[in-house]
Amino acid sequence: MTAACPACAPLPESAARAAAAPTPARADLVLHLPDIHCAACIASVERTLAAEPGVSAARVNLSLRRVFVTAAGPEPEALTTTLIAALAAAGHRAQRLDGAAERDAPGRDLLMRIGVAGFAMMNVMLLSVAVWSGAEATTARLFHLISAAIALPAVAFSGRPFFSSALGALRARRLNMDVPISLAILLAAGASFFGALVGAERAGWFDAALALTFFLLIGRYLDHAGRRAARSAAADLAALEAPQALRVGADGREEIVAARALSAGDLIRLRPGDRLPADGVVEEGVSELDRSALTGETRPEPVAPGGAVAAGEVTLTGQLLVRVARAGRDTALARLAELVATAETQRSRYSGLADRAAAIYAPLVHILGAAAFVAWFWATADGMRALDVAISVLVITCPCALGLAVPAVSTVTTARLFRRGLLVKSRTALERLAEVDLVVFDKTGTLTTGAARLTGEPAPEALARAAGLARGSAHPYSRAIVAAAEARGIAPAPVEEITEIPGSGVEGRLGGQRLRLGRPAWLGLEGDGVALAGEGAEGAPVLFAFEETLRPEAVEAVAALRAAGHDIALLSGDAPASVARIAGALGIETAEAALSPEDKAAWLEARAAEGLRTLMVGDGLNDTGALAVAHASLAPASALDAARSAADVVLLSGRLDAIAPMLSAARGAVARMRQNIGLALAYNMVAIPLALAGQATPLLAALAMSSSSLTVSLNAVRR
Repeated sequence: MTAACPACAPLPESAARAAAAPTPARADLVLHLPDIHCAACIASVERTLAAEPGVSAARVNLSLRRVFVTAAGPEPEALTTTLIAALAAAGHRAQRLDGAAERDAPGRDLLMRIGVAGFAMMNVMLLSVAVWSGAEATTARLFHLISAAIALPAVAFSGRPFFSSALGALRARRLNMDVPISLAILLAAGASFFGALVGAERAGWFDAALALTFFLLIGRYLDHAGRRAARSAAADLAALEAPQALRVGADGREEIVAARALSAGDLIRLRPGDRLPADGVVEEGVSELDRSALTGETRPEPVAPGGAVAAGEVTLTGQLLVRVARAGRDTALARLAELVATAETQRSRYSGLADRAAAIYAPLVHILGAAAFVAWFWATADGMRALDVAISVLVITCPCALGLAVPAVSTVTTARLFRRGLLVKSRTALERLAEVDLVVFDKTGTLTTGAARLTGEPAPEALARAAGLARGSAHPYSRAIVAAAEARGIAPAPVEEITEIPGSGVEGRLGGQRLRLGRPAWLGLEGDGVALAGEGAEGAPVLFAFEETLRPEAVEAVAALRAAGHDIALLSGDAPASVARIAGALGIETAEAALSPEDKAAWLEARAAEGLRTLMVGDGLNDTGALAVAHASLAPASALDAARSAADVVLLSGRLDAIAPMLSAARGAVARMRQNIGLALAYNMVAIPLALAGQATPLLAALAMSSSSLTVSLNAVRR
C-alpha cells in the first residue's frame, strides 16, 4: 500500500493573484515526475507549482508522468531549478525534460482525419437512410448531391495520407501498398459522384467511400500506435540527447547554450535531474548518476572529481562541474546512435523475402482488380456491381500485413534488447544469433574483470622499463604494470617509438636499444604472465606474474548458456596455465591457449567448416579478426573501438549473463518473423478468392485488411 500523498489545500489567494496577473514574458517548461501515481499526487504537484512566483499554470499528465508549466520570466533555466527544488521539498522527485520532445504529431494528425471521416460518414448514412427508405427520384437525387457535398471534401482531407504516399510512389515510377488503396477510395467516391450527377438509380456509395476511408485510417493509426509503442533503439538513443547545456565562462558567468555549441574544454554545470549533454570529466562536485538508459543497470553509480561521465546520463543528487571532452557527434552516445541508425537500414534475409513478395504483389493486385471488373461486367452487364467487386479486390489484397511481417518483429526485438543493455548493430544479427550453437569466449577482459594485479616485487629498473613500454598498450597486464610502478613511485622509462603488435605485445626503443614486452612465447621464452626483454647488457629477460579475477556473473552466464543447449569454448593468447585455471573454474572443457589473432580466426573458420555456427565474445584488438569471421559476434562496451566496430552486438551493461537471454530472444524473433509471413500469406489465400467471388463488400474488405495488419503487429510485440 502506497503512502498517502499530501492533502490538497485551496490555492492561496496571493498565488491566485500572481497566476492571473499579466506577465511580460512566458516560458513553457516540461518536467518529468517519475514517482507520481494518483490523483492526490496530481493535486499536490499543481498546488506546489502554482504557489511559486511567476507560474501562471501547471497541469499534470499522469499517463506521461509529466507536468506542463506556463511561467513568466526571461530565465527559464533558473526557474526550472527553483521548481524542481520546490517539488522536492513537497516530496515529489522531478527531472528536466525538453519541452520540444516528441509529441507524436503523426498520431494526432491521423486521429484528426479519422474524426473528420467518421463525422462525415455518420451524416451521409443518415441521408442514405432516407434514400433507401423510398424517397422520390427528385428527393433522392437532392440527397445524393448533398451527400456529395459532404463526402468529397471529407474524402479529400481524410484520405490525404494514402493519396500523398501513392502519388509519391507513382512519381517515382513504382507501386506501393497505398496505390491500390487510393485507387479504391477514388473509384468509390468518383462512381458515386458520377451517379449523383446523371441521376443513376444506384448512386448512394458516398457512405461506403467514407466508411472505407474511416476504417483504413483506423488500421493505419493502430499500426502507427504499435510502432510507437515498440520504439526502436535509435529512437531511444535520440531521446537521451540533451538539447541544452549550462556553460560556465572563464569569468564564472553561466549561460544556456545549445548542446551542439559545446566544444572540448568547455565547462558545464549540472544540477540534480539534469541530463548530460556531452562526454567529459568531473572537475568539482559529488553526485550519483543514473546510467540505466544506456547500460540497463538500475543501481545509481557514484561519481567524484576525476570521474568520467557520458552524454545521456542523469545526475541524481549533487551538483557537478564537468570539463567537456567530446561533444556533438563525437560523444559515445552519438556514435552509438549512428551505429544503430545504420543497422536499421539493413535488410535481413526474411526482410528481403517479404520485400520481394510485396514488390511482386503490388502489380498483381491491379491486374486482379482489373480482371475482376471485366469478368463481373461480362457476366452481369452491371457496371456498378463489377466496380464494387473490383474495389473490394483492390482493398482486400493490399500487402500491408506482408510488408509489416518482418520489420515489426525486428524493431520490437532490438528495442527490447537495447533496454536490457544490448545494442544490436546489425539487423541481420538476429537471424544469425538464432542459429548459434557454439559460444566462444576470449579470456582477459571478457571472462575476467580485466583488472589484473602484478604480483611479486620486480626490480625497480625492470619495472621502470616495463612501465615505459606498457604506456602504449591498453591490455590489462599493461595497465597493471603501470599501476604497480605508480604505486611504488617509479617513473616510467622514456621509451620511444612504441608499437603494439596485436596478440603478442609492445616494442619500442630505449637509448637506441630495442625493448619488448609481451607474451613469453613471443620472446622465445617459456612461462606464464608477461616477459620483458631487450638488447645489450641490460636486456636480460624478466618475467612478470599476475593475478586475474573472474567476472562475478561469469559462472552463472556459462551455466545458463550450457543449460540452453550451447557448447562453450575458450580461446586466449595467454599462457596455458592461466587459461587452464580460468577454464577449470568455469567448467569449460574446450580451451585453447597461446593463440595469435590469426590462430583464433583459423580456429573459428575450422568450426564453421564442421557446420558449427559460432558466437564470438571478445574485447581486445587481438579479437577483431575472430569477431569478423564468426557467425555472430559480441563485444562489451568496455572493449576497444576496433572490437566494438567489428561486433554485431555491443554489451552496454557489461554483464555476461545477458547473453543467454539475448540468444533466446533472437530465436523467438525469428519464429515470429516466420509466423507473420505465414499469417500474411494465409490471409491472402482466404481473402482473395472471397473478394473475386463477390463475397466481400468494400467495407468488409477494409475491415479484413486492417485486421490482418493489426494481427501481424500484435504478434510482433508478443513476448
